[in-house]
Formats: sequence, structure tokens, C-alpha cells
Amino acid sequence: MKKLLALILVALTVISAFAVPAFAYTEVEVEDLEYYQRFKGQNISINVFNWGEYISDGADDTLDVNEAFEELTGIKVNYSTFASNEEMYAKLRSGGVSYDIIIPSDYMISRMINEGMLQKLDFDNIPNFKYIDEKYQKREYDPQNEYSVPYTWGMVGIVYDSTKLDAEEVTSWSILWDERFLGDILMFDNSRDAFAIALKLLGYSFNTENPEEIEEAAEKLKEQKPMVQSYVMDQIFDKMQGGEAVLAPYYAGDALIMIEENPDLAWAVPVEGTNLFIDAMCIPTSAKQKEAAEMYINFMCETEVAVATAEYIGYSTPHTQAFLELDEEITSNPIAYPSDEVIQNTEVFFSLPDNINRLMDDLWTEVRTETGGNPWIIPILLVAAVAASLAINIYRKVKKSKQVY
Repeated sequence: MKKLLALILVALTVISAFAVPAFAYTEVEVEDLEYYQRFKGQNISINVFNWGEYISDGADDTLDVNEAFEELTGIKVNYSTFASNEEMYAKLRSGGVSYDIIIPSDYMISRMINEGMLQKLDFDNIPNFKYIDEKYQKREYDPQNEYSVPYTWGMVGIVYDSTKLDAEEVTSWSILWDERFLGDILMFDNSRDAFAIALKLLGYSFNTENPEEIEEAAEKLKEQKPMVQSYVMDQIFDKMQGGEAVLAPYYAGDALIMIEENPDLAWAVPVEGTNLFIDAMCIPTSAKQKEAAEMYINFMCETEVAVATAEYIGYSTPHTQAFLELDEEITSNPIAYPSDEVIQNTEVFFSLPDNINRLMDDLWTEVRTETGGNPWIIPILLVAAVAASLAINIYRKVKKSKQVY
């Protein structure tokens, strides 16, 4: 019997070693199969740089987008991720790396266009652009739609623990400065999103070019720092899903994923208004495989791929046909697809002048390295320490006097 069990175990091990994982699929129905065969057998590879947790990767019975593209085209995909627009920009600006595809946000696309860091696209190589909704074309960041193809869109709001807070309490950005939640607040770890919240709370535009308003926002962020447990990007998933924090501003698509993992979490859009963003696929000037990169962009706009992306990452799709094929439960969700009233109270980031970008970056460094924090914190701690010391001394004297008598 033991020998039989051993043989079965060995057989199962061998089978599993060669079996295709049951949790992923890689076959995609495309409109023009011949189009994708151009580079077969040419040993081409492309480098793709995307946000973390931002593509259907084959987990949970989903489409493995990159593997499907490789099987279809013969082009190898070298895939890596970044946590913020600023991190991505700095890496490309350094000149030490070369990417064929990047997926930045609107304001960063505009900045990179102005600095000559992006190439114009050949839309003859991207026929599936026809599926991109006109609402997301020719936006301020790329007014002629020459450099980018929209990937997703979404909004910024507040993720919060509904067991600690009622919805009526989470109506304003000011909740992120509430001292009741000292040490239980997470904050964006990038300057543009963090300053946007402070600026909107102060009644200013996200896109202000007034140095005094930006400096006022920096002071507001310094006031907040004692309440902040940590500045995060992708780390927010573990912290909020695990109940390590109570409040955090973040992106709608990621909020959906967190709420699915932890139903105690909820979502709010502050009354002061918020940011509506578009992330789009672009090709840097340093790209070595432009045509193959355009093929990748076109593949991402195949309806089946766009549907898989929207379902897996939770972000809103600009793809008209994919939207129609999504489950109604998704398209009726107000986090992913908010009402027109909510959208009307949003603002899109514009690219800021270099001097304003530098000012914001410098002030953000000050905020992050600020040690003073709330001016009352240190005196309170000192008074508490003195009181504790006095209490201990009194206790010792009373105990000693009792021993004498």
C-alpha cells in the first residue's frame, strides 16, 4: 500500500511539474491575428514600466496579459513597476534605464512632453485606439492626442475603517487632521497628491502657481505630520486591509480591492472636491523598440484584454466596448463609476511650471523631514514625563516612611 501511495505521489508531482497552472489563461481573441505576427522569430523584447498592482497577471483565474502577448507575438516582455509618478520620472530622467512603455498620470505626461521625454505615436500601428471614449481623448495634458493612449481613469478619495467612523464623519479632507486619530492616519508618499489635498482643504486649486498658496499648503501638511502613522503608496494595501490604520487617502481602483479584501473598509469623496486622473500608455524617447511598443499598446486595447484589466485592477476603463461587456455590478459601483454630480466637483492635474515643481519638491522634502511637528506635542510629553517622575519619587518617599514607622 505504501509503495502504491508513493507511486501516486511521484506521478502527481511529475504531472504538476508540466501542467499549465489552473489559475491563469493566456489565449486572447484578437481582431487582426496577422498584425501580431510581424515580429515572430526576431528575438525582440520590450521593457514595460507600470504602477504596482496595475495589470491582470493571471492570478485568480484571470488573464495573464504579458504572457498572452508573448505567446501571440513572440515578443518578450520585461515587466517592472513603480510606486509614484515622481519615482518613474526620476528613473527615466537619470538616463540609466531604457523603457519602451511607461504608464504615467496626466500631469506627468504633460511634463514629460514639455521636456522632450516622450515620442509621438504612430496611430496606424494602434488601430484599436478607435475604442477609446472621446471623453478621454484630447485632454489638457495631451491636447492633440499625439503622445498617449488612455489606460484607466479614476478619482482620489478617503478609505476608512467603518467600524471606527460613521460615513457622516468622513465628508471633508479635514478628517485627515483630526487628532482623535493620532498615529492611525496614512498619507500619500508623493508631493503632488499630498499637496493637492492640503490645497483643496484651504480652498485653492490643485494647479495653483501661487508660491504663497503652495507654502501655506506645506505648513498645513507639517501640522498634519504628528498624526501620520506613515507615508505610503503600495504599502497601503497591507496596512488598511490588516486594520493597522483608520484613514488613508488613495485611488478609487485600489480602494475597491481593499474593500473587497476587508468589508469593514469604506470609501468617501470629500465635499471640497477631488482629483480626477487619467493614466495613459506612452513611449519614451529612449525606447529601443517603438513599433513593438505600439503593438503592445494596441494589444492592451483589445476588448478582451481591456475587460480583464478593468475587472482585475478595479479601475475605470476608457474603452467603450469593454465598458459594455463589464458586469453591471461593476459599472453601477459608485466608486469605480461615480455620478455626474461627483465628477463635476473634480479637478484634473495640469503640468506645473518648473519653478513651481521645484518649490513643491523642496517643500515636500521639508514636510517629510520635519521634526518639530505639532508645537504642543513636545511640551505635553515633557509635562507628562515630569509628572511621572514626581509620582515615582512621592511613591518611594511614602513607601520609605512606612518602613521607618
